[in-house]
Amino acid sequence: MRYVRPSHIGAPALECLKCAMLIILVSFAGQACSAQMAQSSTAPNAAAFQDLSKNPALVAEFGKLAGRLQHEVTMPSPREQSAVLPMLPEGTKFYVALPNYGETAHESLEIFKQELQASAELREWWQKVEPGSQGTKVEDSIEKFAQLSQYIGDEIAISGATGGHQPKVLVVAQVRKPGFKDALQQMLNELPAGSSSGLRILDPQQLAAAENVPSKHEFLVLVRPDWVVASSDLETLRSFNAHLDSGERNFVSTAFGGRVAEEYKDGATIVGGADIHTILGQLPQGTPQARSVFQNSGFADMNYLVWKQKRANGVSFGEGELGFTGPRHGIASWLDAPGPMGGLNFASPNAIMVGSMRLKNPAEMFDDVWGIVSETNPNARNGVSAFEQMLGVNLRDDLLGKLSGELTLELDGVTPKPVWRAIFGVKDPDGLQQTLTKLFTATHIVAGQAEEGGITYYTVAVPSGRTATEITYAYAPGYLILSSSHGAVRNAIDLHRSGGSLGKSAKFLAALPPGHPTRASALIYQDPVATATLQMQRLAPEMSGSLLRLLGQGKPNVAVVYAGETAIRSTSTSAGLDAAGGLIVAAVAIPNLLRSKMAANDASAVTTVRSVATAEMTYASTYPYRGFAPDLATLGRNPNGPSYTADHAALLDATIVNPTCAEDGWCTKAGFRFTIAATCSGQNCTDFTVVGTPVAASTGSRSFCASADGVIHVKASGMVTAPVSTSECRAWPPIQ
Repeated sequence: MRYVRPSHIGAPALECLKCAMLIILVSFAGQACSAQMAQSSTAPNAAAFQDLSKNPALVAEFGKLAGRLQHEVTMPSPREQSAVLPMLPEGTKFYVALPNYGETAHESLEIFKQELQASAELREWWQKVEPGSQGTKVEDSIEKFAQLSQYIGDEIAISGATGGHQPKVLVVAQVRKPGFKDALQQMLNELPAGSSSGLRILDPQQLAAAENVPSKHEFLVLVRPDWVVASSDLETLRSFNAHLDSGERNFVSTAFGGRVAEEYKDGATIVGGADIHTILGQLPQGTPQARSVFQNSGFADMNYLVWKQKRANGVSFGEGELGFTGPRHGIASWLDAPGPMGGLNFASPNAIMVGSMRLKNPAEMFDDVWGIVSETNPNARNGVSAFEQMLGVNLRDDLLGKLSGELTLELDGVTPKPVWRAIFGVKDPDGLQQTLTKLFTATHIVAGQAEEGGITYYTVAVPSGRTATEITYAYAPGYLILSSSHGAVRNAIDLHRSGGSLGKSAKFLAALPPGHPTRASALIYQDPVATATLQMQRLAPEMSGSLLRLLGQGKPNVAVVYAGETAIRSTSTSAGLDAAGGLIVAAVAIPNLLRSKMAANDASAVTTVRSVATAEMTYASTYPYRGFAPDLATLGRNPNGPSYTADHAALLDATIVNPTCAEDGWCTKAGFRFTIAATCSGQNCTDFTVVGTPVAASTGSRSFCASADGVIHVKASGMVTAPVSTSECRAWPPIQ
């Protein structure tokens, strides 16, 4: 495998290198790196992704790669204390600490290179995904990221204080060994002339003499012998530098700092926290009425939010807590204490996603809502009372009072038609059915009935636009089951009777966080493979089957919530591929998949721009007294009927011009926006420019234009927000 010299690094690698440097300081910069690569890199061969669906051997190679990443890559060790946390200013109100992933990235890259060397199928695929030397540039950037990470400690913290117009954010890490400033500066010096890294490297003396940052996009990095600190605000950086010099280490003595420090005690890889109560107090208070409503909701009593990720028995899971300054009340108290989650015993073990929660008495929730609504509109209850009188139903007592507060929602599939189930806990099924019958009668809804296996199934047609959506429901002991079909309701009841439900399945029970039972206040279950496959069906249908074969029957993710008197705690697992495997999926497969989609959008945009330019030529020859068409609407069809006039020439079809997009002059097709700018005197137009620009950075990488000479021009990066003049268009280089 060939490596490139730093001086030969191209634009894609420069952007990735910039991100790699920022990742060391700000780990969440990875997504920005993917977006920048997507905008500036050469479009990959879309056929490379089709290979995954046609080549079982390639899928097997990916499976082998994923297995090695999962089992051979060393993840950062848990930390039982933080060297960074005590150094923060006492005014810190939010905090996120991440491990140094440099060694993990290096090991992942080495395994990837070994598999590339050993597998002809994988090597051929990689060459299609990253044409030319792009692959080596990506590898070089990851190597540089790993090299820089050796200079800093095992933790990178992002912290900040609120107040003022913008949060004052700092990124802080310990310096492990000398030479970081020189290494970072050398990498910046190796960038080609004219390129910009967005980084400004300073030592303490340079910081003292520095002027205000000339660009809001510039990122200041202070390198001291003991700490490296980054911020986009010069005064924030100076203030923290002075704080470090003062030797103060009082943050962990504050209430918030001490609470965050507790999260390290039993080991953590990622730690986060926010002083919600103080942050809320610094926000604009609004009217006295709004403040009263917020207080009565119970959310004004939120205190600290803390979260951490840890590992136990080889399983990664997260733990979080939202504390309150006193007992929960109002809407904040709706989540009930932990208890049995009986609705799970009706859910399918093959479900894609299931959510279940225990709420307090729905009738009391109704009272809470009306207590808040009455503060803003004392007469609002009158309208509801009249509605209840018309229906002959008391919503609080006759409907909500019959429910227990337990609710379970299940999604089994989304194509070709959504398959879902809703399971409600019921205290009085006979009384609830009487209420529903009254509601159906008052609203002229006919409910069909069918007896099967001792169960009465009710089917109602609910009006939905021009059609009606059928919903079937039935009662089981203590529960009401609704679904999109009779068969789905029957299946839920059969699962409950047979003990084959999700709540009883070994897969579900094994996925629970260690030491956490199913008695909870809320629970969310997700099959990551099925969810990823659904997303892939939307982005690239040809890859969905391959993804299933690649990931296999991965373990599900489960999040469990426990509501106490003064706090709500949660625990969640993240099974399937570990972070090392996710590194390859996120950093390689997904950005390249998006680039393949953007390549297709780019090609479509060029075709559309050419079609519009051709239509303009045809229009000018057909209506010489008008010249060129002044806008897209003129080239489109008449919305009032099939007529062909100078105002609606019908030279472009509805895929590019339709009544919904003609008003503002911009029309959207295949991830691009198109418009025309014309040079006109009265109704006669002597020139035109058509431009196509991406809707977003994720839908296209370049903008295109054409004018009366018919030449397609291209702008390599950046979206266009306004029509383009003829002179500006012709200044862009012609497309090759």
